[in-house]
Amino acid sequence: MSNEEKPQQENMLQIEISPEVAQGTYANLAMIAHSTSEVIIDFVCMMPGLPKASVKSRIVMAPEHAKRLLYALQDNINKYERSFGEIDMHSGDRPRTVAPFKVNQGEA
Repeated sequence: MSNEEKPQQENMLQIEISPEVAQGTYANLAMIAHSTSEVIIDFVCMMPGLPKASVKSRIVMAPEHAKRLLYALQDNINKYERSFGEIDMHSGDRPRTVAPFKVNQGEA
């Protein structure tokens, strides 16, 4: 049997996840920066009334992988909205800010 004739399951990547990682980490803000060779995404948890926010996770990837992530997120948002309706980005008459609390807006 040639490589092309082998069942697809043999070519599938098996991914394991530890119980700690499977629980997930809450973040309500993402800060994005980049260089010529990397895109850095910091996932931050901000709590109301506290002067500091903490980075819960930092992901560093190549720009090509960041673009693939962008496409995958868009595809999943489209599927979500087809199933559950459009995600409301406005509260009342005014647009909702990116940051849920009063903070300076960052730029990449």
